[in-house]
Amino acid sequence: MNSLEQVMRKPLPVPDADTQAYWEGLRQGKLLLQHCLACGHVQFYQQAICRHCGSERLEHRAASGRGRVHSFSVVHRAPSPAFKGDTPYAVLLVELEEGPRMISSLIDGDPMKVTFDMPVVLVCEPVSEAISLPRFRPAEREQVK
Repeated sequence: MNSLEQVMRKPLPVPDADTQAYWEGLRQGKLLLQHCLACGHVQFYQQAICRHCGSERLEHRAASGRGRVHSFSVVHRAPSPAFKGDTPYAVLLVELEEGPRMISSLIDGDPMKVTFDMPVVLVCEPVSEAISLPRFRPAEREQVK
């Protein structure tokens, strides 16, 4: 691969022992959150222990895929040449129905029409054979409770 191809390639996540189940879930179309069996805390991003009580008794459960935009930013200037064709795009901080917040991006919607508290739903977007990325699209208010 020449240097231009390297510059134009978007970086991909590299699953590790703590995140392998998470990435496999996304590949299967599910956003997996960790639920602590000791204290009930629900967490995102995956770790070996509960961030609330320190327990190692964690279980992956599929999230509803629904949430609301807690905060956002519209990117007009690409951070690298690989993202130039994507601008403008909206980076979202989504508060999931289950409680945790996660950073993602908007698809299938106008980034200039994103609003605070806008309901969104998960879309698992395949970007390689091994990796699907969690993205969100606008949802109708009636669909998010």
